[in-house]
Amino acid sequence: MSTPVGPYTPIVRSGDWLICSGQVGVRDGALVVGGVTSELEQAFDNLEGLLDSEGASLADVVKTTVFLIDMGDYGTMNEIYTARFGDHRPARSAVAVTALPIGASIEIEAWARVGAQ
Repeated sequence: MSTPVGPYTPIVRSGDWLICSGQVGVRDGALVVGGVTSELEQAFDNLEGLLDSEGASLADVVKTTVFLIDMGDYGTMNEIYTARFGDHRPARSAVAVTALPIGASIEIEAWARVGAQ
């Protein structure tokens, strides 16, 4: 799990809900190299680490928001997203933004529900 790049809590539990702050491709305090593919893979690793810290997994995710600085990366994002979630399909929004923290190309946030479903 990476250290936040700002004054926020990476994951918050509220009853059966886990709210994961947006994750970028940071590892060991720096943005990974390799562009959107490497960044999204690392962002998913970070997200999975957050969920795991609360006894959850990607299978518990019910909603995601993906922020992209280039909608031209939408297809690549979909490939990685589908590979990481498998047959599980949370509700999702994908939003184009002009910039992300620390120069990231992509960011993903998630809401998960654990416990009684």
